[in-house]
Amino acid sequence: MEYFDLVSKDAFWWLFTLPVFMPSKNNNILDGHIIFSLAATFLLLGLLSWALSSGGVAWKNGRNRLGRVHIPGPRGFPVVGSLFVLSRGLAHRTLAEMASRRGNSQLMAFSLGSHPFVVASDPSTAREILTSPCFADRPLKQSIRSLMFTRAIGFAPNGSYWRLLRRMAASHLFSRRNILSHEAGHRLDCANMVRAIENEQRALGFVTLRRHLQFAALNNIMGSVFGRRYDELRDREDLRELTEIVAEGFELLGAFNWSDYLPWLCHLYDPLRVEERCARLVPRVKRLVKGIIDEHQIDGRPVGVCDVGSDDFVDVLLSLDGEEKLQEDDVIAILWEMIFRGTDTTALLTEWVMAELVLNPDVQKRLQSELDQAAAGEGRTTFTHADVANLPYLQAVVKETLRVHPPGPLLSWARLSTEDVHLSNGMVVPANTGAMVNMWSIAHDPKVWDEPDRFLPDRFLTEDVDVRGGDMRLAPFGAGRRVCPGKNLGLAVVALWVAELARGFDWSQQPARPVDLAEVLKLSCEMKHPLCAVAVKRSSHIISV
Repeated sequence: MEYFDLVSKDAFWWLFTLPVFMPSKNNNILDGHIIFSLAATFLLLGLLSWALSSGGVAWKNGRNRLGRVHIPGPRGFPVVGSLFVLSRGLAHRTLAEMASRRGNSQLMAFSLGSHPFVVASDPSTAREILTSPCFADRPLKQSIRSLMFTRAIGFAPNGSYWRLLRRMAASHLFSRRNILSHEAGHRLDCANMVRAIENEQRALGFVTLRRHLQFAALNNIMGSVFGRRYDELRDREDLRELTEIVAEGFELLGAFNWSDYLPWLCHLYDPLRVEERCARLVPRVKRLVKGIIDEHQIDGRPVGVCDVGSDDFVDVLLSLDGEEKLQEDDVIAILWEMIFRGTDTTALLTEWVMAELVLNPDVQKRLQSELDQAAAGEGRTTFTHADVANLPYLQAVVKETLRVHPPGPLLSWARLSTEDVHLSNGMVVPANTGAMVNMWSIAHDPKVWDEPDRFLPDRFLTEDVDVRGGDMRLAPFGAGRRVCPGKNLGLAVVALWVAELARGFDWSQQPARPVDLAEVLKLSCEMKHPLCAVAVKRSSHIISV
């Protein structure tokens, strides 16, 4: 017994075996046959480990069996796990089909290379993941690190720095008071967009809506964050540089990069040249944002002085002093993220709404009737944020679009467990595991929604569903600590735009290019083919600001 105790305590016993494997005149232990046998043994052991690991190679050694209920999931392939499956097509639909087929809607384990992930397609499990402080961090892709997002609100690690950024954004950018203080700018952007649509319809006989929405979204966020707006003719060169930077950032962050999950692969296979393109993009971003910061500093506002009602977000960040004072690179990263994320969801969601209105003329007519009555009752030529917030059918149309076409079907980015997390269903999610919520799957689950594949805004007239994170049946902006901070601004702007577009024009299909609801999943889930429609101006509508 003492002998076995000595052996178990000696952790370095294997060192005494090394001489056997060293080449010498009297042994050929390292000849080709032995090397092949050793390699084959290790390969077989790896395959055996994979075959016995539910969830794939990243879940080996029983990582998915820490709780009284183990986490089921597909094995995928050796080494790569489910990378082949999720790198092609629409990941949210693929994961939904996998979970449904296997009966793993509560929680399903899978592997992306050497990285373990879980995905929830059930409202109860989704709530536990999104609201748990143990899931307050995010896994970081190579492009996120390279493009400075680790110092911005969306990806900064949970801690005092991140809490400072959230507090500043909530108080000075996304608060109700600030949204109302920028309302004149929002209405100006909308009026300019309506005029541009009218001109294009008159010139071409149809409208490609996405370009107008993206330009309005860009001006909307630039006005709120930087205090400046662009004119397509006067600022053509600056606008071209800005749109190129944003487009390149979208592509890099939305790209499926295999090296994020197989780090050793970056030295062998990088068809998208992610690292090289990020290195070229960052100096352009810094030059652009630094120029705007310099303009604000020239204005000479004293440090520590900030007017919530009139200042833009650059002024707010530059006013920080003492322990809260930010380094210049941090300010650049924060402002860059605001530009980047603020021009995405608003435009894409509005395009989805308008596509559904074109395909559902009865819904469009009913919405126009509500808008006309509201405008006549108030004697208005244009709407305010307060007006559209009190139009139930308009709000129902926006909510139904968020349900059918959530811009972030997997809530855009996963969470990361910081410790072993015990769920109420008996499962345990190990530390350092990526966690996704498949909001698209929940929103299309017939056990959660009646007739989930039909566009039926009326469902939200009979039941008030909080889309801001209070009801996990429809939480397109997430919930908990990492809920999207700009949700209130985004919803207010989308409702205003839809109201003016629906009241201003009768929308119908362009015969040569009918509406196609096919999706493409990039950074967000957008229409694969931009909406092209006929927009006939309604005689009863006159827009002014």
